[in-house]
Amino acid sequence: MSDEPSPRALTEQVLAAEQDERRRIALFLHDGPVQSLAGVALMLDAALDFMRRGETDQAGEVLEKAMFRTRLTIGELRDLSFNLEPVVLRDHGLATAVNALAQDRGIEHGIVFEIDVAAAESLGERSQAAIYQIVREAFEGAIRRGPPKTFSVLIVSTGDGGLEVTISDDAPGERRKRSIEVLEERARTLHAALSVDQADDGTTMRLVIPTYAGSE
Repeated sequence: MSDEPSPRALTEQVLAAEQDERRRIALFLHDGPVQSLAGVALMLDAALDFMRRGETDQAGEVLEKAMFRTRLTIGELRDLSFNLEPVVLRDHGLATAVNALAQDRGIEHGIVFEIDVAAAESLGERSQAAIYQIVREAFEGAIRRGPPKTFSVLIVSTGDGGLEVTISDDAPGERRKRSIEVLEERARTLHAALSVDQADDGTTMRLVIPTYAGSE
């Protein structure tokens, strides 16, 4: 009997993961940029009121605060867009996208990266995007726990057409249960099972992507 999940089960897993992802995005937008823009609108109303009363100095101070918050919100939305699917991933592939992530966040925290993901370049666009999201989630989780001194992403062929992805860090502490569940949800979109080995001196995650998932 085959151990591979049925097409119906795979569809349900993918739909559930996509629904959870939409829920997370909606929550982020509501609690972050939407609230921030609502605050900006109130600031602009106050600035307009000051201007009508001829109190230009006060109006200028409020406008400066509104501009600062607007710039922060633009940054949040830019980060969301990049995290969902960075343009570099679409245009140049997984290796370039992961290296860009390493340079952007790794340099900020002084993290040494080891990256070898060339084997994944044969995967389809959706599969590469899913792997990128897993790497990003794992990296951000390591930063929250540490940050780590080292972080590695290695992808090798399993010899039967599949791929094995190994993500390791040396950040202390244990991952939260929910963070692992998020990674498991993303792994299911690749029809892959995620294993997590946690220790006091770091975490190693592995997932094996089967042959039939690679073309997606």
